Amino acid sequence: MIDEMTPRPRADEAPGREPGPPADDPPRRDATLREVFGAVFWSFFGVRKGRHMQRDALTIRPHQVVIVGVVCGAIFVLALLLVVRVVIRSAGA
Repeated sequence: MIDEMTPRPRADEAPGREPGPPADDPPRRDATLREVFGAVFWSFFGVRKGRHMQRDALTIRPHQVVIVGVVCGAIFVLALLLVVRVVIRSAGA
């Protein structure tokens, strides 16, 4: 029978291992502008591979996605307006 005063090892501790701070995680790498643009571009189409999505979740910060998404959305709207104006001008001539 286990004595109630005996400390029990925590679930995250391996047997025979000294308790201490967890191993240092590798430094977080921020995504480049090209990586953020690529992630936003493919998300506009709703297509993204699982491994890329997991990598993006670790490297891309939310504010980067918001800024690039707004800029890409504005470019898309401006491109549509340009196409509509060209079509209207050519139809009127």
